[in-house]
Formats: sequence, C-alpha cells, structure tokens
Amino acid sequence: MSEEKKNRSSDDEAHSPAVQRLKQTDSGNSPENDAGGTQAKTILPSSSAKRSSSSLLYAVKEEQPPVIRKTHLPLLKKLESTDIIVRNSSTNTPRRVPKRGSAFNILRPGNLSRRFSVRVTEFFGNPSCKFRFFMTWISSLESFGGREFFTVESMFKSHPNACLVIVSDSLDSRGGKQLLSPFGEKGFRVIAVSPDFDYIFKNTMGEVWFDRLKKRKINPGEISLGQNLSNLLRLALLYKFGGIYIDTDFVVLKSFSGLRNAIGAQTIDLETRNWSRLNNAVMIFDKHHPLLLKFIEEFALTFNGNKWGHNGPYLVSRVVSRINGSPGFNFTILPPPAFYPVDWSRIPSFFKGPRDKPHSKWLAGKLRHIRNQSFAVHLWNRHSSDLKIQKGSIMDSLVSDSCVFCNSSVSSL
Repeated sequence: MSEEKKNRSSDDEAHSPAVQRLKQTDSGNSPENDAGGTQAKTILPSSSAKRSSSSLLYAVKEEQPPVIRKTHLPLLKKLESTDIIVRNSSTNTPRRVPKRGSAFNILRPGNLSRRFSVRVTEFFGNPSCKFRFFMTWISSLESFGGREFFTVESMFKSHPNACLVIVSDSLDSRGGKQLLSPFGEKGFRVIAVSPDFDYIFKNTMGEVWFDRLKKRKINPGEISLGQNLSNLLRLALLYKFGGIYIDTDFVVLKSFSGLRNAIGAQTIDLETRNWSRLNNAVMIFDKHHPLLLKFIEEFALTFNGNKWGHNGPYLVSRVVSRINGSPGFNFTILPPPAFYPVDWSRIPSFFKGPRDKPHSKWLAGKLRHIRNQSFAVHLWNRHSSDLKIQKGSIMDSLVSDSCVFCNSSVSSL
C-alpha cells in the first residue's frame, strides 16, 4: 500500500466522527456537549530552567518569563449547536454572501495542484531532508520581496540540511522557480507547490468547512481570504506531514533541532508569569499530533472572517486555555523570547541605529540577549515592512549573522 493510501486510511478510521459532527452541525443537528476544562500550564522557576540540559530551554532573566514546559492535553470539548449559531451568525450563514469572484479564485484547482501529494511526498522522500519546513504564500509573485526571501535565506543558514515546501500558486511558476533558483545553486532544497486544498483538508473538519466555503455557504468576511486559508493550511499541512511551519517575516537565528511538538507564547501575564497569548507564526509538530486536530476543529466551528487574528493567534490561545492537563497530548509552550523577543509595537526599535552611548549600550545588551535566548525573531511585517535597516541596529547585526547571500541581503531589506 502506498504511503498516501496508508495516511488516508488511517485518517478515515481515526477522524471520520469529527467530520460527521461538522456535517451534522451544517444540517441543523447538535453535536454532543461537554463542560469545558480549565487552563493547563506547568511553570518552571528560573532556577529550575538553569539546571535544564536541553537546548530547548534556557535560563531566564528579568525580561524573560519562566519556561513553560511539557503540557498534557485532553481532547477539545465539543461545542453546543447554539454556540456555533451565535458565534458564526455573521460569517457562516449562507445568506447575503458577497459576490467576491476574485477572492474565490484562489480556491480553483489547477493542473499543478492536482499533483500536490505526489510532488510533496517525493520531495520529502529524499534522505538528505533532515528537517521538513513549510511556508505558505497566497499572494502574488511580485509581492514576494526581500523580507520574505531573507526568511528563506536565514532558515537555510541555520538548517542547511532542511527541505522547504512553499505552498503557493504564484511561486509554483516559471517566475517563481527563477526567484528561488539562487537557493538551488547553493545546494539548498526548496520547492514551491500549488495547494490541493481538497487533499490537504481531507478527513479533518477543515474538509467540510472548505466544501461549504466553495459552495458560498460561508461568508469569507473582510479579512483577506488568503490570510485565513493560510491559518488553516499550516495546521493541516503539519497534521498530514509533520514538520515545522514558519511565517515569511522571520529572521531564523539557530537550529530548531532540539524542538519537538512546540508552540511559542507571544505575551505573558506579568503578575502570574503565565502566558496570556500564544501565536501560530511558528509551530513544530509531529504528524497526526492530536492538538493540531483540535486547532482545525476550532477553526471549522468558530470561523469568523471579520476579526483579525480570530482564526490564527487567538484560535490557538483559545484551544490551549480551554483544556486542562491530561496525559497523552504532550507539547511544549516556549516563552516569548524564543520567537517573539520584541512586541509588534516596539519592532521599530530593532531597525534603528545607536543615537548615543547609553542607547548603544542598550542595543548591545538586547542583541546579546536575543543571540542567547531566541531561535528566531518575528519581524511583525504589518508594522515593519516600510522600515529601513540603519547601520549599527539590532537588525543590522542579525542580518549579518544569518545571511547566505551576504553582499545583497541588507540592501534587499
């Protein structure tokens, strides 16, 4: 039996009831309801973190929260049909769905997308692939600029034996191959593949959600449909294949080799020292990890296309905070410095050079902390895309540390 058939058979046996629950919801029947659990967290004091020998965990100082280690999750509690109706009344109703032909064009399968499973399976089948990375790019070829290119560049600097799949229609083209060809010339393995949404979402609750979307029974809302599809795609890709997903606005600083089944906290509560928000911009998970299935279920049942972040960072935060500790669903929540050492509101400070001696000292201290504590730095592209890198800035140093094509990297950003 082929690997693809094995995967589909396994998915059918294990998860068809979940798909049936969403189908019942769509036809007016209520899924079963259980009471929600409490938030599950395990906090290590900094002294314990210092004793850890794992490359995954680091000592904490004043601006880093305690490491949040292995967290066990039970299955996500089922939702009442009344919850689904109320929370999705403005987005999932089949009435008054706007006529947005261009928004729905990205859903149409092409000849290349029909070969998605074969191409990805063959690509990852190469024994030289020590890491499986995924990115998504549901936008034009022209908009894939220097910032996105450098994310790929820095990823390969830290993971020369990685294999990267960029799920994208626009990059899976002659122009896309030309754009990515410098990586191949350096011996790095990267491929852009048009998505086969039906295959990727099959046998998850995303399958029925996507079918309803295609039939215009779901209002995509005001937020970019491509952005929300990316939120679902990353979950389904990791569930089906396993590996690492990363957004295209990062600087990768060091290898993720010590990470497994991990997600990063974006912020913490300063009083409790517990995480207050997670983020889905970087995720590392094994194939068929049950937490991914719960994320996909939450996306399908609570989709809202009008609230920024509702189907992304807020989604993963909702799911994890709803469930309490239970053996069998092991994963790790990393503290903010791992991937989000700077808040989106303060990202401009990373692009500015030293103003004076005290500022220069602050920049040097912050840079040391990032080099010690961070695997990657999220650049919050929505808030930094127009910023230029000044000489002597934190970004100037990080780009120099992480570049492959170093003569052109800074100028392209």
